[in-house]
Amino acid sequence: MLKPIQVFEFERLVASDTSFFKTEALGKKVIDKLWQFNDANKNIYFEAIRNGVKFKNYVGVIQIGTVTIEILPKADKHLPTEDDKGQWHTVLLKMLAKCKRVKIDSVSKASLKKRHHSLLDLYFDLFLDEVNMLINKGLIKQYRKESGNVLALKGRLEFSKNVQHNLVHKERFYTNHQVYDYSHLINQILLKALLTLKNISNNISMNDRIERVLSYFPEVKEININKSHFDKLTANKKTIDYQEAIKIAKMILLNYSPDIKGGRENMLALLFDMNMLWEEYVYRMLAKIQTDTLKVKFQNRKQFWETKVIKPDIVIEKTEEDRTVSTYVIDTKWKVIDPKKPSDNDLKQMYAYNMYWNASKSMLLYPTSVDLNTDFGDFHKGRTEENQCKLGFIKVMDNNTLNMSIGKDILNLLDIE
Repeated sequence: MLKPIQVFEFERLVASDTSFFKTEALGKKVIDKLWQFNDANKNIYFEAIRNGVKFKNYVGVIQIGTVTIEILPKADKHLPTEDDKGQWHTVLLKMLAKCKRVKIDSVSKASLKKRHHSLLDLYFDLFLDEVNMLINKGLIKQYRKESGNVLALKGRLEFSKNVQHNLVHKERFYTNHQVYDYSHLINQILLKALLTLKNISNNISMNDRIERVLSYFPEVKEININKSHFDKLTANKKTIDYQEAIKIAKMILLNYSPDIKGGRENMLALLFDMNMLWEEYVYRMLAKIQTDTLKVKFQNRKQFWETKVIKPDIVIEKTEEDRTVSTYVIDTKWKVIDPKKPSDNDLKQMYAYNMYWNASKSMLLYPTSVDLNTDFGDFHKGRTEENQCKLGFIKVMDNNTLNMSIGKDILNLLDIE
């Protein structure tokens, strides 16, 4: 199995780079597949360059045939080392776990066992664990409707088809009836995901696990799965144990691209917008430390102009005796900038937030890998009271792993006691 190619967001990958590809011919196949994938997704993931791609703000993993590409986040501008790749790989895993994109205990096991070559292997392994658990507990059966010939009259007789099929065989009945078995949508989704893993996995031990799980899987009709099938699912007490397996199956099936030429370059891409992941992680870290007098609100919105709305990422309200005494607005930005050169548009956006939420202080929050101290600056018009904004910088890593004290660090940046 080939070692995964690890790159950072906004880096370039070209077909002729022999440090990544064994041959330029293999590189060209991979780049061509990436271009096709990007074209099909409105070019949001990469920027096409000559003989290659330049990655954007999406992180995660892409597998094309035998080649696995892992795109990692990065919060500084210095040239990366192999140690950096290992550290940011761990940071990404833990951030995904905190944002409930993967189970926390599975990330802990991965860091202890070091058995996963890439983020994709982690998801595959977790999916197999979940399906194996469901099989051991007993997969659920459900009622479903079926039409066909039966030897005993049950359900509703379909007269025209009964005449068509059973004019000679009077002992048979063509009916529409209910069947109680394993061949229903939930199990069909799991089966299709298992078969997809079988097609995409290049890990020998993983392939053995897939075959074992499939050998214990009951007889279920295979169907092609798309987004509409997941939309039909409804949660209930009987299906609660399926939630994690279905979540991963959805990620796998909706992001799988079989080779349309019938070759071996099947593709699976699990990519996450780093801006959204950072925003959610910051919120979750703040929500952990909120109190009765300090409330953290996520994804706020207010009417701005006509049908347009404005939506700060996070609003913090400090109260006394059930009365709001201070409001703070945070907008998260996953990018590396010069602390002395904030974007004019970002500052104007924060000014509007201060006005609409009657906030005395707001903050543009950026990731960093070094200590950076900044002060609040004053907006010169708009409020008679304090009207300030600052650029805040939070260290993503603490001792080479994900900083779990970000919530308290942010309150300190806002001077909230």
